[in-house]
Amino acid sequence: MPRIALRSQRVVVPNGERPATILVENGLITELLTHDADVGDVPLHDVGHRAILPGLVDPHVHINEPGRTNWEGFDTATRAALAGGLTSLVDMPLNSAPVTTSVASLRLKQAATQGQLHTNVGFWGGVVPGNAADIEPLIAAGVLGFKAFLTHSGIDDFPNATEADLRLVMPLLARHRLPLLVHAELSEPNDEWLLHDRRSYANYLASRPKSWEDNAINLIIRLCEEFDCPTHIVHLSSANSIAPIAAAKARGLPLTVETGQHYLYFNAEDITDGQTQFKCAPPIRERANNEQLWAALQAGIIDFVATDHSPAPPDLKQLVSGDFASAWGGIASLQLALPVLWTAARRRGATLADMARWLSQNPARLAGLSQKKGQIAPGFDADLLVFDAEKTFVVTADLLQHKHKVSPYICQELTGVVEQTFLKGTPVYDRPAFARLNHGEFLTR
Repeated sequence: MPRIALRSQRVVVPNGERPATILVENGLITELLTHDADVGDVPLHDVGHRAILPGLVDPHVHINEPGRTNWEGFDTATRAALAGGLTSLVDMPLNSAPVTTSVASLRLKQAATQGQLHTNVGFWGGVVPGNAADIEPLIAAGVLGFKAFLTHSGIDDFPNATEADLRLVMPLLARHRLPLLVHAELSEPNDEWLLHDRRSYANYLASRPKSWEDNAINLIIRLCEEFDCPTHIVHLSSANSIAPIAAAKARGLPLTVETGQHYLYFNAEDITDGQTQFKCAPPIRERANNEQLWAALQAGIIDFVATDHSPAPPDLKQLVSGDFASAWGGIASLQLALPVLWTAARRRGATLADMARWLSQNPARLAGLSQKKGQIAPGFDADLLVFDAEKTFVVTADLLQHKHKVSPYICQELTGVVEQTFLKGTPVYDRPAFARLNHGEFLTR
């Protein structure tokens, strides 16, 4: 691995940013030197006033391979990651076929990465009815934790877990101190909305009320406390649940929470009828709700932000019909994780250090990677990105590396451009070209 030095006026470290020179050897950050330090014969990359951040960690990505590679795959997803400065992903256990609910399925997924693992990737196992006996074998096989749905997942071969299922699994995860990630919606029969205008976003929004999330989160908090099981709520969208989450954390429960970029960037009031590219579950809610999500994120009640990158072919998004009832629910945004959040956050006084905490440091902690990923500090892997925090660009389909170019961010003007990405000190992306491919590694605890 190369011995190099990277220099910037804006190196983003855990307590802020400062001028510095980063010394890298054997893939690790060995020293943080003064900006004007003499590095001798070590090759020096001086990026001037562009910022250097720790590589982003996204623990909520649906890559869909094997089985649904026509939706997305390791090649396109991990290329998109590098172009967005994402150096570590954790793949969700559903949407691939087979789903990752057994060791045999995990091995098939790992084998599918061969020759196309362009960034680092780890895997969550799945919790479904009847697979409690698979949990500890999956732990031994290297999964980073487990994901469960409390409502229909959208994939029939990944059925939702019941409270009884979670009661079987949570003691095992508590013993191993691995997290249970939960899609927290307790749905109720609700077909009346299908009789109304299926192109209406307001109708779709009303079909998945906040109470579904709030009831599920109350259940999860209760089980988290009962079993002392590390528990993580994915893609929080209901601001009603912020207060009980804050109270649970104040009691010392091992509870963490993420929200998604789309809940912080878009508002329901701005989504017109038929715009199914915005469909996700839980749905994007109204502006007043989302301002409360921002406040909770900035207060540390919400721990971090993850994309929930969940792409699908254009026909499944029902772009022509605009039918929210039959459209696939998922937003493709992996490559845009940093500029989307930065564009919205800088208007609220957030800093690049906030970006590093929300997109690198805290998600690395959830995945058990906090001793080697997510910070610029001696001893950490030299997974880094160079970021022009002032440059703007308009999102166009041809910029996206995702397999399908369907995204609600098309035509949005964003601030912040990822110029370079490094994996363990090796340059792998130099906008707009890929400098090195298939350089990623499997992530394990």
